[in-house]
Amino acid sequence: MAGEKGGTLIRNEGAFFLFPGFCDVHVHFREPGFSYKETILTGSRAAVRGGYTAVCAMPNLNPVPDSPEHLRAEEEAIAAAGDLVTVYPYGALTVGEKGQEPAKLEALAPRVIAFSDDGKGVQSESMMRSLMERCKKLGRVLAAHCEDERLVRGGYIHDGTYAAAHGHRGICSESEWGPVARDLRLARETGCAYHVCHISCRETAELIRQAKREGVDVTCETAPHYLLLDENDLEEDGRFRMNPPLRSREDREALVEALLDGTIDMIATDHAPHSAEEKSRGLAGSAFGVVGLECAFPALYTGLVRTGILPLERLAELLTTAPRKRFGIPREEGDTCLWDLSREYVLDPEEFLSLGRATPFAGRKLWGRCLRTTHRGKTVYEENSAV
Repeated sequence: MAGEKGGTLIRNEGAFFLFPGFCDVHVHFREPGFSYKETILTGSRAAVRGGYTAVCAMPNLNPVPDSPEHLRAEEEAIAAAGDLVTVYPYGALTVGEKGQEPAKLEALAPRVIAFSDDGKGVQSESMMRSLMERCKKLGRVLAAHCEDERLVRGGYIHDGTYAAAHGHRGICSESEWGPVARDLRLARETGCAYHVCHISCRETAELIRQAKREGVDVTCETAPHYLLLDENDLEEDGRFRMNPPLRSREDREALVEALLDGTIDMIATDHAPHSAEEKSRGLAGSAFGVVGLECAFPALYTGLVRTGILPLERLAELLTTAPRKRFGIPREEGDTCLWDLSREYVLDPEEFLSLGRATPFAGRKLWGRCLRTTHRGKTVYEENSAV
């Protein structure tokens, strides 16, 4: 049996489903500079275990890839990791991701998939306008981490009921949707291909919905945890600390609605590994970021498809064709992932191939195991195999 929707071909025999290789436009592989958290190789192994055959690596590295010279260290690490998965590097928007001086965009453009200062919001409107104008001329997507630092005020979880009840510092939703509103106006004026990273709140979704109706060249992503969890799921554990934070139930429901009506274009993991020590300091003290490559599809399949919220074909499109189309990433011949969707299990992060273990889905019952991933026709992951 075969089904196709939006260019995404799915074949199934019983409970076994063969998908095109997934594509994640937002991962952090931490090399060079922070290899104790993750390396290109360990991140690639995690990717193929989760069914991914193409990933886009964010530039918050050391050195930051803000020039061809600084990009070279990452390119060499990618080459050394082999050919498990195609890793596309991002170029930074500004020097050192500090928001003060533009990076060498023209020199970087032929060697990067897009531009972003992910992890940092561009605070200056005039700087963002200039960056958009240059990305427009270069034909590159500008992928924005939208965060108004003036409104964060030391917060680390959503400024909602859980924060109030447990004495935590909250991050207000306006810190996200305020910069999005600004950037949408600038994108309208410049014609830049604008992409909003990891949206988390209902106001952001509505702003993007309206901008699309007005013809603005905008796309956006959200992550599995924003679609499946909210502040009511928080625990006093560092695996629930990410940026942006899990927001209210109403925000989560609005994101699901935005996914269903096409406002949200794709799902990305924002795979952001840290050491065990960095994630052991509770909500207040742990580093921001959770891992997601190895559990994204099972979590989404369990929470959205098996519950009847989202058709399987649509989920496959969000993970395969939609991100490739926006970022100009080819689907390579022989890129597939085979899943047994009848398998139920309790997620144990100690099984992960990533160096990171912090996931808010730990201990949850999920459905779906990746049996095999092929890249360019070669088997790069097989369950219970050393490949």
